[in-house]
Amino acid sequence: MPMEGQEKTQRREDIFSKAVRAGKRTYFFDVKATRNDQYYLTITESKRRFQNDQGKFIYEKHKIFLYKEDFEKFVKGLDAAIRFIETGEEPEEETIAVEETVSEEPKTKIDLSFDDLGKDDVQASE
Repeated sequence: MPMEGQEKTQRREDIFSKAVRAGKRTYFFDVKATRNDQYYLTITESKRRFQNDQGKFIYEKHKIFLYKEDFEKFVKGLDAAIRFIETGEEPEEETIAVEETVSEEPKTKIDLSFDDLGKDDVQASE
């Protein structure tokens, strides 16, 4: 019976997979699903390396998880970085968006003085 549950979990999580070989590296793009059937993407970089002390090849893996609500921002950032590498010029609209995000002030400010704490209690008892 436990095997059946594991198979269901395996089927539910592995929705789509695409491997891209690029020189010594392979990139895996895997679409998976949460328990609530929300899709997300894992991007795995796998690089084959020879480990001298063990005398054999190993695979180094690095993985990131990318959730649906972040796709648009991730793609914009990736696109801006690729354009910068290809042209050497930083896109203006991307710079403005980053500066706005960094310098954004909190929407609400609370002016609180510790001297004010408990004043209502003191006035009510007088």
